[in-house]
Amino acid sequence: MTVRFVGAGPGAPDLITVRGLRAIATSPVCLYAGSLVGEELLGQCPPHAHKVDTARMTLDEITAALVEAHEAGHDVARLCSGDPAVFSAVAEQTRRLDEAGVPWEIVPGVPAFAAAAAALRTELTVPGVGQSVVLTRDAANATPMPPGESLDVWAAAGGTLVLHLAVQRCTSVVEALLRHRPASEPVAVVARASRDDEVVLRGTLADIAEKVADAGVLRTAVIVVGPVVGVAEGCESHLYSAARARP
Repeated sequence: MTVRFVGAGPGAPDLITVRGLRAIATSPVCLYAGSLVGEELLGQCPPHAHKVDTARMTLDEITAALVEAHEAGHDVARLCSGDPAVFSAVAEQTRRLDEAGVPWEIVPGVPAFAAAAAALRTELTVPGVGQSVVLTRDAANATPMPPGESLDVWAAAGGTLVLHLAVQRCTSVVEALLRHRPASEPVAVVARASRDDEVVLRGTLADIAEKVADAGVLRTAVIVVGPVVGVAEGCESHLYSAARARP
């Protein structure tokens, strides 16, 4: 039997791949984070499926549940919010499964930063404006960041920053960014991207923290920093240029 780590998308139940939906619909066991995966998506599980909310479980407990399902001959859909490639804790779970001899695979999903960009109606790599995107997070009250990956480093490097797990500390994040970027730098905060209760806040480093506080946004949000935020200008890419040589 196989454990499938399924990217459940950013929240909207229809923002999931066909492959991911098929994995949910055919797995008699489903593990999910109750605070992030909606009931409508869980409704795609088979009738009488065993559903396990992992929100308050430890890694040991999650591993035990996966191994138990495997030993019982059941496929498992392990739902990850967004895409398993980013801040999903998949690496530590798959290491445990390898040690236990349990087969697994990954089914990609729609990441939160992509849903946020869609809500902002912007491309994160606008020609002539920004061509690099850094996905990072705030280090407070979480696993320490590796050496050389501080917010100061990324802020000084330029490009577009997308910060996960940081909105609760928006004020301190802004203070760090202001050491390297102007107060006029465009910023957007998208909470619960793609959901019915989505919240989009736009501003600059000078005022975004106040807007976040006024809106009461405390979790399930990404912060997007850089000139590409809501930009209406930029040069045209070489991709569709009439001057480009085409076979």
